[in-house]
Amino acid sequence: MRGCSPVVGARRPGRVFFARMTNPFDDPGPKILPSILSADFARLAADLADAQSCGGDFPHIDVMDGHLVPNLSIGVPIVEKLRKATSSFFDVHLMIDAPITYAAPFVKAGAQNITFHVEAPEVNGDVAAAAKAIRRLGCKVGITLKPGTPIETVYPALEYVDLVLIMSVEPGFGGQKFMPEMLEKARKVKPRLRAGQKLEIDGGIGPATIRQARAAGIDWFVVGSAIFDARDRKTALAEMRSEIAAADAGARGAC
Repeated sequence: MRGCSPVVGARRPGRVFFARMTNPFDDPGPKILPSILSADFARLAADLADAQSCGGDFPHIDVMDGHLVPNLSIGVPIVEKLRKATSSFFDVHLMIDAPITYAAPFVKAGAQNITFHVEAPEVNGDVAAAAKAIRRLGCKVGITLKPGTPIETVYPALEYVDLVLIMSVEPGFGGQKFMPEMLEKARKVKPRLRAGQKLEIDGGIGPATIRQARAAGIDWFVVGSAIFDARDRKTALAEMRSEIAAADAGARGAC
């Protein structure tokens, strides 16, 4: 079995709905976010609904402009269409040159968290100002950085963001190999986060890597090919949950 049974809306036959999720920032538990980048774009809503019914929590939506990162992905209209198919939380990662300019259209389309890159030209090095500008739109705000960028570059914005995303691959394409050295960034920034702020990781996360990421302090795990390419998605997600639990048990045992 590759997938699980999607949820079909009763009021409009044939319309696929994701499982509902309230604000995940209010939940202290770990979350697994199916990444839209690895889904089947020919049946996107159904594929994401299937990933959630198999045990994924809510979608991570990568937006690429071909400038900040070497790839193109989706735009505002896709997010807008997906929002009509679901009440799930939308975690939107803007890998684009102008995240402040485009944050508003994405929030209007249904994004509930907007994550921007410190390297974006429009940010121009002022990460605190960028975070505050996006926060004024009424959404949650995340900040992220490429593997070669020092973690210290996010520190001036920590007061104004809800999430720090650690990229554990070079952003732009799915299916890349996990970079374990990026976990040092997680270990450095985690003690600086206040209660309720989340530490997220994206890139090469699957059953073989998720335990070490959890041990480094990660709260949210973006998972692409390890879900969507799995022969049995439910089993793959259950295995990742088990690895997270093992990391937590190890941490309790070390105390």
